[in-house]
This record gives sequence, structure tokens and C-alpha cells, in this order.
Amino acid sequence: MQLLIVSRTSGLLASMFSLSLAVPVLVGLWYGEPVMRDFLLPLMVTLGAGLLLWLPGRKKQSRISRKDGFLIVTLFWGLLSFMGAWPLFLSLDLDFIDALFESASAITTTGATVITGLDDLPRSVLLYRQQLQWMGGMGLIVLGIAVLPMLGIGGMQLYRAEAPGPMKEEKMTPRLASTARALWLIYLSLTAACAFAYWAFGMEPFDAIAHSLSTVSTGGFSTHDASLSWFHSSQIEFVSVVFMLLASLNFGVHYLAIYHKAPRQYWEDVEARSFLILVLALVILVGLMLRLEGGYHELPPSLRDATFEVVSVITSTGFGTVDFTQWPDFLPVLLIFISFIGGCGGSTAGGMKVMRVLMLFKQGMREIRKLIHPNAILPVRLGHHVVDQRIMNAVWGFFAAYTVVFVVLMLLMIHAGLDQVSAFSAVATCMNNLGPGLGVVASNFQDVSDLGKWISILAMLLGRLEIFTILILLTPSFWKD
Repeated sequence: MQLLIVSRTSGLLASMFSLSLAVPVLVGLWYGEPVMRDFLLPLMVTLGAGLLLWLPGRKKQSRISRKDGFLIVTLFWGLLSFMGAWPLFLSLDLDFIDALFESASAITTTGATVITGLDDLPRSVLLYRQQLQWMGGMGLIVLGIAVLPMLGIGGMQLYRAEAPGPMKEEKMTPRLASTARALWLIYLSLTAACAFAYWAFGMEPFDAIAHSLSTVSTGGFSTHDASLSWFHSSQIEFVSVVFMLLASLNFGVHYLAIYHKAPRQYWEDVEARSFLILVLALVILVGLMLRLEGGYHELPPSLRDATFEVVSVITSTGFGTVDFTQWPDFLPVLLIFISFIGGCGGSTAGGMKVMRVLMLFKQGMREIRKLIHPNAILPVRLGHHVVDQRIMNAVWGFFAAYTVVFVVLMLLMIHAGLDQVSAFSAVATCMNNLGPGLGVVASNFQDVSDLGKWISILAMLLGRLEIFTILILLTPSFWKD
């Protein structure tokens, strides 16, 4: 364990975060809102703390080991949640646990909230919440990868620890820094295009920018309590659906489609194709159920609401135009279940990822065929490629760990005072980084106890860092040289 490298890297990343607080400062000054205590003070203190962490190891030249990478990522995401909570604590006079919950929810792009009355909040605070989600969407760690090599610190171990999805050894470009820069260029371009589209279809510039930050990050925070239903616009809903889907596709596929001018990649990629087919099937199913049993008199309105809510939930964004918890039959539970699938690996979406679910399904089908043909050699294939058994083992290990962690957290949530349905959906929405749930947590987490909020924060971080990044720190062998 190279503690000087860990300290130096964490300090650099903390300093980078502190400089991002200049954005709400400028917004507050533009709208004549107080910013000295709320944002400037945290900016200066966080920057100073980051520099203090950086100084001891500033001259040490060494590569980040795998252990260092896991420790840096976990420490930084926890530290970032605390740093992000400070401006919320000061500006909104929240209890500490509520400010920390809101910050962790934003940074992990969960979108669960304890705040109401958003329409009356200062615009600097509103944009700050959206900005936290946007930074968490692609990950400050990935941004650091583009900068760290210039400072003599390799970043591959950070990428493996932070990047979502089962195939973390793959890089889009030979050099990791180039990969990170390509990711961020795509991310910035999608955000700008989303903001322009929102503005073109009727949002005022502030709302357009704010909602583009939470759409492309699949975070789901809004500047209005009513979320996107506040705008009463089918065009805005259409823009949101398009960019939620784009953000939940693997950014590696975006890279191939854009840089190699090959749009066919979106259909040729097995995971992207499976994801889009699944979304279409779910929209048809939910739309027909709403038409038959949900009080809709025509099919187009039911398909419109079904499309928005299905896409919002499966991409783990959490925007809302209707209250899906009031839908008939099994639909509310179905939507919670599809949040477990989530988006594609290498995207900003949460959940277990389509690739993992697809491989689990194919493995299950293989075992059924082996019962019929016990001597047959039946490899698991994705498209024309045979899946390495090492990857299959990792997927099964992830699924087992996910299940055990989910059960433990749900039992703790019940102990913290929630009923069974609320406890189940609270853990599901936090681990899958979704936001809305069922029961007590259908609209917000205000009525959850402090213990329940601590458990929720842990669930958000476990989900965002895909469980193993945190669990590995709990093993005694990790700390042995």
C-alpha cells in the first residue's frame, strides 16, 4: 500500500472537485444570491485540504497498484459525499444526515431526495444539485485518469475500480488517458445537445441546462417538485427519453459509432441491441396494461406514459411525469424489478447492467441444454464471440454478492422502521441508483429514520461502485503487503 500515492491522488481529485464549486458561485452572483458562506467557504477549505493531502507525496513517482486504486476510489467517493454535503448543509439549513444523504444521492446519480419545495430554492443551489449528479455520472475518477498521467501517476487501476460493467479490462484507445478524454468529449457533447434540445422545445435556458445535467448523467434530479410533468410538454418528454437512452448505452459503442462513422454499431452490439429490444417490449406490455386496466381510454396516451416511465426507470434516471406507484395490477412492482437490470455496461446508468443479466440468462439456458445433452460442449456466446469462463465466474460472483448484500440491507431497513414493501423498494432504488420507490419512499426519503438514511447512503455507494470495490476493503488479505 503506497499511502503517499493514495494521499496525493485523493488530494488532486479533492482539489478538482473544489474548483467545480466556482460554477454555483457564479450562478449565485448572477442571480444576486448569497454565496460567500454557502459555496466560497467550502471551495476554499476543500481546496486547502486537497493541497495538504497532495503535498506530502507530490515528488513521489510511482504507478498506482490495484490495491491503491480500490482504496482511492472508495475513499474518494465517500469523501466526495461529505464534501458535497457541506454547501447543502449551509445553504438549506439541513440536518447533517439529510445533507449527506442528498449529496450521496446526487454524486451516485441515485436521485432520491429529502428536499421538497424545489421551486422556491435559490438557483445556485438547484444547479449545484444537478452539477453533482453530472460529475458523478461519468465519474470524477475518469476525469482524473485524463489528468493523472500528465502528473506522473498512472490511472489504469482507478479505471478498473470505478468503471461500471463486467468487462473492465477493455479500453477504447491504446492509452487510458486518451480513453478518458474520449469519454468526456462524448459526455460533454451529449450534455450540450440535450440542453439545446430542451431549450428548443420550450425550456428556459436555466432549466434546459440544469435538466441536461441530470438527464445525461441518468441522475433524475429536477428543479421542480413535479419533475418533468411541470412542463406539460410531450416534446420535452421525447427529448428526455432520447437522451436517457443514449446515456444508458455503452459509451464505447458511442465511440465506435462516432469516431469510426459506423452507426450500425448500435445494432451490431449485442448488449445495446438486447437493451433496446427489452425496452420496446416493456413499453408495449405496460402501455397495453394501462390501456386495458389503467383508466386510459386511448392507446396513444397510455403508450406515451409507458414509454417515459419505463425508460426513466430502466435507465435508473428516475424522472417522473405520472405517479407509477398508482398504476394497476403488477405494474409498480414490475418497474422496480426492471431497475435491477439497469442500462448497459460502460454507461452512466445504474442496476446490475444488461450485459450481466444477458450472460446469466445464457448461462441458465446452457445448463438446461446440458441436462438434455450432458456430453455436449456448449460455450456461452455473445454474438459471434465465446465468453471467457473467467468473465462468467466474475458475473456469477457479482450476482451472489449483490443478492447477499441486498438481503442484509433490506433486513437492516426493516430494523430501521420501514415496512417490508418500503424496505425492499428503498434498498432496490438505492442500490440500483434509481430514486423513486414504493410505499414510504415513493416520492422522497423524508420519513425514513436517520439509521435508514445511513443504510441508504451505504446502498447508494455499493451500487455506484458495483459492490466489490467496497467489499474488497473489508477483507483482511487486502491490507496485507
